[in-house]
Amino acid sequence: MPFRRAGLLLTAPSRPLFAVAVILAVLAMLVQYGGVDIPVVSEHVFNTLAIAFAVLTAGVLLRGA
Repeated sequence: MPFRRAGLLLTAPSRPLFAVAVILAVLAMLVQYGGVDIPVVSEHVFNTLAIAFAVLTAGVLLRGA
């Protein structure tokens, strides 16, 4: 059931979108705090975390995403 507040319709993100966001966030944290070297993520840790947040936000704001 969507939650409506001040004209903004919020829905729960789909499981695949949520999984993608969590995986990206975990990879970014592993690189930053765990000392793990992941080729693409290591060079762009903040961007990876920002993309994870953007994916999660899109999943909440866009119905059916």
